[in-house]
Amino acid sequence: MPHDTLLKIKRGYLKNDFEIFHLKDKKDINFEFHYHNFNKIVIFISGNVTYLIEGKSYKLKPWDILFVNNNDIHKAVIDSNKIYERIIIWVNSDFLIKYNDKCNLLSCFELASKQRFNLLRLEQKNLKDIRNILFNIEDTFKNNELGYKILRISFFLQFMVYINRLFLDQKDISNLTDIEYNESIGQILNYINNNLNKDLSIDFLASKFFVNKYYMMHKFKSQTGYTIHNYILQKRLIMSNNLIKSGMNITDACIECGFKDYSNFIRAFKKTFGVSPKKYNKL
Repeated sequence: MPHDTLLKIKRGYLKNDFEIFHLKDKKDINFEFHYHNFNKIVIFISGNVTYLIEGKSYKLKPWDILFVNNNDIHKAVIDSNKIYERIIIWVNSDFLIKYNDKCNLLSCFELASKQRFNLLRLEQKNLKDIRNILFNIEDTFKNNELGYKILRISFFLQFMVYINRLFLDQKDISNLTDIEYNESIGQILNYINNNLNKDLSIDFLASKFFVNKYYMMHKFKSQTGYTIHNYILQKRLIMSNNLIKSGMNITDACIECGFKDYSNFIRAFKKTFGVSPKKYNKL
């Protein structure tokens, strides 16, 4: 497992089936809220870190595992006085789908995003197995003996099967005191993500959820790191990009994602991704 510094990538690009980074540092790292077009696993080993994912805050304990579904907005808040050690795994959805033989290895990511609960807190009896599998994966990076690439994939798939089983069988721990979540903001987040092509004005949302709009705007920003307007804009742009990748033409994707003006859509897309929709999907 390479001990390189994790790449600073604006949105994150994964060209391989999966990448694994074992990182250990003591730096004043100020991560911004961001998202990726791939799935991410965070295995926390040591430090003082709180992870924010789509409005929910997780105060991590050693060997906690977080599942971040592709396009979920997240951020790590790090105490620079403590050594922060973690294993970060990036994994391509298409790679896992290839091995979905009467099972869904994406279940952990999809369920985490759907239920807005991203934490797997390992029991002591499972910790040894997780460590052994990760050690085996790491070993394939240290030697190039016959079949090491096949072994790496085999161990990684073993890891994915195991953590999916653990996550699906996990007892309800959502009421732990080191997990913070505002239920009303959670309801608003769910509504936004399920209705991106509809009216999502501040006044409409405040009326629908019977809440003062100024309180809602303040609480939403504190929980997600985004203003409501910017969150909706980012989610609409993510959705439009996925639709265009799937074959929908740019004009239809613009309308489907709730943009009322084509030129504003193109301008927002270029501002966020740096290039036009057509050029971005050729990268």
